[in-house]
Amino acid sequence: MAWLAAPGSLTARLMAHGPVTVKRCRQGTARLTAPERKALRATAGHVREVVLSVAGQPTVWARSATRARGLKGPWKAVRGLGTRPLAELLFSHARVLRGPLAQHTWRRGSPEQRRASKDLAAQGASQPPRWARASVFAHQGQPLRVMEAFLPHVAVWRP
Repeated sequence: MAWLAAPGSLTARLMAHGPVTVKRCRQGTARLTAPERKALRATAGHVREVVLSVAGQPTVWARSATRARGLKGPWKAVRGLGTRPLAELLFSHARVLRGPLAQHTWRRGSPEQRRASKDLAAQGASQPPRWARASVFAHQGQPLRVMEAFLPHVAVWRP
């Protein structure tokens, strides 16, 4: 699927298909998933989970995570995003660097997959996400990992 390799802001790309809204599902200190622990070198951190909808249709479930130290430093604005997209922070600062995009493999029945499916269903999605990608952003030496899971209908849209 072309969306898995599309560079730049996912939110900006989704806006080409209609107005994008963000529903924050949960945010706060949480235990990190195995890929997050590896990327952030921590066992717990600040996690934000959201559903992005395009023209009212749930489209992407996203999870971002950073170490507590990062939240006190360069990523402190993450705490106050509310229903604004994370892209406002990631792509508005020239000093924020993005690592490579990688396909994210869902572990069937994992807590992450169950939460994503539940959050998307609460927003009216009839299917669970099918594909996901992840990347790590760095700002002032502090990592922030972002994982984005796509619903099947996105495959017919041009990224």
